[in-house]
Amino acid sequence: MLILKKKTAKIIADLIAGNFPGCTLTEDEVFGMLEYPPDAKMGDLALPCFRLSKTLHRSPMDIAKILADGIRIDEFSSVDVAGGYLNFRIDGTAFAHRVVGDVLEKGDKYGSPMNGEGKTVVLDYSSPNVAKPFHIGHLGTTVIGHSLKLLHEFAGYKCVGINYLGDWGTQFGKLIVAYKLWGDKEKVEKGGVDELVALYVRINNEIKAEEDASVAGLPEEEKAHNKKSALGDAARAEFAKLEHNDPENIELWKWFVSVSLEEYQKTYKLLGISFDSYKGESFYTDKMPAQVQKLRDMGILEIDDGASIVNLDKYNMPVCLILKRDGTTLYPTRDIAAAVYRQQTYKFDKAIYVTSAAQSLHFAQWFKVVELMGYDWFDKLVHVPYGTVSINGAKLATRTGNVILLKDLFAEAISRVYDITKEKHPDPAECQSIAEKVGVGAIIFYYLSNNRMRDINFMMEDALSFDGNTGPYAQYTYARTCSVLEKAGASYEMTDAPLAQPEFELAKVLSRFPERIEDAIEQYEPSLVTRYILDLCAAYNGFYHDCKILTCEDEKLKSSRIALTAATSRVLKTALTLICMQTPEKI
Repeated sequence: MLILKKKTAKIIADLIAGNFPGCTLTEDEVFGMLEYPPDAKMGDLALPCFRLSKTLHRSPMDIAKILADGIRIDEFSSVDVAGGYLNFRIDGTAFAHRVVGDVLEKGDKYGSPMNGEGKTVVLDYSSPNVAKPFHIGHLGTTVIGHSLKLLHEFAGYKCVGINYLGDWGTQFGKLIVAYKLWGDKEKVEKGGVDELVALYVRINNEIKAEEDASVAGLPEEEKAHNKKSALGDAARAEFAKLEHNDPENIELWKWFVSVSLEEYQKTYKLLGISFDSYKGESFYTDKMPAQVQKLRDMGILEIDDGASIVNLDKYNMPVCLILKRDGTTLYPTRDIAAAVYRQQTYKFDKAIYVTSAAQSLHFAQWFKVVELMGYDWFDKLVHVPYGTVSINGAKLATRTGNVILLKDLFAEAISRVYDITKEKHPDPAECQSIAEKVGVGAIIFYYLSNNRMRDINFMMEDALSFDGNTGPYAQYTYARTCSVLEKAGASYEMTDAPLAQPEFELAKVLSRFPERIEDAIEQYEPSLVTRYILDLCAAYNGFYHDCKILTCEDEKLKSSRIALTAATSRVLKTALTLICMQTPEKI
């Protein structure tokens, strides 16, 4: 449809230039006005001429009549005027012939806008905090981020996927104190991240208990400013030692990172995700001083109650903290240093950060600081936020242990699929392979089904449901196309055999794939691809049930229907891959 819309837009732009002297509209402007009618009875494509009336100084109906007389495109069976609308009806057979031929010719490149050639995109996503569990709250940044990477690669960009590990910060002071007080090396080696999390939860509970005890009996309004904890002070001291390269703390810290990465890699393997860089926050510790000094030299850095800040009042934002009173760094300091390093290293055209919407202010602040520092690439920094995840309405919190671990979630999904498929696939290895692809895919699809900004109240039963518009339904539809093609065997092509409405509807949905890809990249919105997949599955399954394919007695029509199936299979495979899902040929 994208090709037909562009062709139509160019003809209309030329007609306007020829029929309305002094009035010109670009092809892109006309393209933006074309729309799909809400009712198929009105046509397949429409141009509302009301917006043109003021520019062209004619009534919408007059404009529509003048344009209708000049449009000649083989794929349109009719061009009609209805009020101020110009409605186009498509010749289904000619249109399907062109669309399917285009899909089969371009193969896995069909739908790619290829507008990223020669450009580099750096994507910062997933980035779990070391020594904390990989839980459902990390799924958003991980699958949204990787899908955006795949989409940009599909468009021709050179992409650098960075896992900016949270391997630095005051939480390591807490963990070091907890390990020195209660830790056991053998238990950590056996329990891995789970044991580190238990230590982290314990020390947070102990710190809270000390703080609560320190303000017992005080008026409520005085409590917040008078809380004290010896363990909290010890944790801050241990982190300060870590920042000053204390050998014992550095050794412990490296071990915590190693234990965590080993666990994370298991999840990434299930998701089929790999990264080009695992440089975490710690990598930039020796790169931060130069950026802090640059801020001082430019007169941007101010001292406020002992802390070093950048005042952003004139930009309607709170101050951006660069250094704490004790001289230790914060997230903005590290993010600025990381951005400078990445620009110097990769010369990016875009740097995309995929994090929770709760961090939107943080990114707005340090993006502004980068601009104030005079870096001319500040406008290439892009924050892609997403909504929060709760469990049955309760906020996720590692320190209290209120999380669903991804490894547990995936294990449950895989187990359920295995139980469903073992009767059809008696071979345990084959059944396990299918269960992993479908089970993990169900979770991914569930998460990416809605706009990324929508908050998700995670319900296990909904996520693992295999009925309705789900991941398993999409994968099953793909497997169905593979089965048809396997049985068809012989060569196939689109012929001039007249097509019915279900075939035309399927061709229309196939034609919209390039548009959905462009929209998904422009809006940083993988859910547009997910929703497209459901549209394509619905169109194919409607065609499959209404039209004989392999048993069709008309050989020319049979060939066209097999070709339609092949085109659907190709586009479904591409679309599913772009949202991080695998495509089993049998389920």
